[in-house]
Amino acid sequence: MLSTPRALARGPRRTTARLGVLALALAAAAGPALAASGGAPPTGGRITLTATPAYPELRPSDSDYTQLSAGTTPPTQAQCASVKRRCFTPASTRAAYNTAPLLNAGTDGRGQTIAIFDSYGSDTVAHDLHVYDQAFGVAPLCGEEGVTCASGMPTFNRLALQGDPATKAPPPTSKGPGQEDKAAWDLEVSLDVETAHAMAPGANILLVTTPTAETTGVQGFPQMMAAERYVIEHHLATVVSQSFGAAEESFNGGGALDKLRSTYSEAAAAGITVLASSGDGGSANSAKAPVGKGGSTIPYPTVGWPASDPLVTGVGGTDLCTDPNAAAGAGRVVDSADQPAVCGANAGQGEVAWTGSGGGYSHLFGAPAYQTGTLPAGSTAVGAQRGVPDVALQASPSTGALIYVSLPPDGQSGLKCGSAPCSTGWYDIGGTSLACPQWAALVALADQLNGGKGLGLINPALYRLSSNAATYQADFYDVTAGNNQTDASIPGYGATPGWDPVTGLGSPNAAKLLPDLVQAVNAG
Repeated sequence: MLSTPRALARGPRRTTARLGVLALALAAAAGPALAASGGAPPTGGRITLTATPAYPELRPSDSDYTQLSAGTTPPTQAQCASVKRRCFTPASTRAAYNTAPLLNAGTDGRGQTIAIFDSYGSDTVAHDLHVYDQAFGVAPLCGEEGVTCASGMPTFNRLALQGDPATKAPPPTSKGPGQEDKAAWDLEVSLDVETAHAMAPGANILLVTTPTAETTGVQGFPQMMAAERYVIEHHLATVVSQSFGAAEESFNGGGALDKLRSTYSEAAAAGITVLASSGDGGSANSAKAPVGKGGSTIPYPTVGWPASDPLVTGVGGTDLCTDPNAAAGAGRVVDSADQPAVCGANAGQGEVAWTGSGGGYSHLFGAPAYQTGTLPAGSTAVGAQRGVPDVALQASPSTGALIYVSLPPDGQSGLKCGSAPCSTGWYDIGGTSLACPQWAALVALADQLNGGKGLGLINPALYRLSSNAATYQADFYDVTAGNNQTDASIPGYGATPGWDPVTGLGSPNAAKLLPDLVQAVNAG
């Protein structure tokens, strides 16, 4: 890792009239407030609401980040290896998931819009995206800083719900709580936007933001769901990516969720696919707590919502043990020699279940019909409750993605990179937030294959495809090694052949899966 010289820490120019920012003064939906409850987990069905519900904190799912270099030139694999990581670029990620045949045939998401939902947003994302695209040769979007728009270009736009706060540093004399939460979401925004664009370079990106991640009154989850409802009702996207969540127990019952999840019913009816990160705590999650005061670990295995919602595709994570230097068209090449150690310990495996991959069984939702049919041979049983996740993709910070991020100058962001303050530059970032926007981008490719019509809820089709042994083997990379126990006091789950509560059905062989997915959705 490098420390950032002060001159390089200066962020890009900020202007008040920014291309693609749509400011909307929408009233967020107010919901009831939830009270805490304790004890053992429920044995099945919905938790009974025993008090007025209160919403938990919205938490980003970017698990771990390391700053590798300053400036605009991406770091080398040697720099990544020096911190025991391998770093993936757009080209090597495309190779790992076999997207080249689709992209070469013109299936790049053109005509589709991916809506990415994050708190706060980032006032430098248009600049950061342009640096990223130039560094890796990804086609630019109309709306990036410094890009001249042409007819037919895909676009990058921002939709700000109730304001668009800057991610600037506080003044030196400030006695406020600091910028940690906002700066963490700044990382999240760059991660989501840059990786979704890299996987579906022809798709439009709509970044939808709310001005807080707090939990009181009408803020937090209700505000985010109000933003999603607006996008869905106005048909602004065909795919929704959600890199946030909270433990089901944080809601202390189903009543609060009933008010929030109606958005997902609307999405399914409108042909909009909704995906969510499954979380980065493995089988362990924290209960809600006041902002800045930490949280208490729930003393039994839990899963997070919205990934646990049957109307949402839950996306878990893996260690990606393929060639980080591969060209986009090279195909999947297993690399058990390079860092991290987990790849060498599982020689021959293209992916290993990431320890932090959120997964397990819902305490709020019963098993949906699509999980009660035939699963691939060797699958972990789903049982009576909704199993999480449905699918997986690269997420481990040790095999993360290179992302360019601008942070407030002079180390004032509040984020620490080791013992030093973080600053503007290149980061290697992991978490199921990395998996979710990339899966959303793949769905955008499938929507294009579907004649530009959104596929809607894809879970029934995914499970139908997996029930045929030959199709499952061709369409998915089955992840059979690893587990998601992160807390010695809380049992985790192991990866198995077929479906498991760490990686779901596995990761996609995109060139095979996406055409089959379109056919399966249309077959009903």
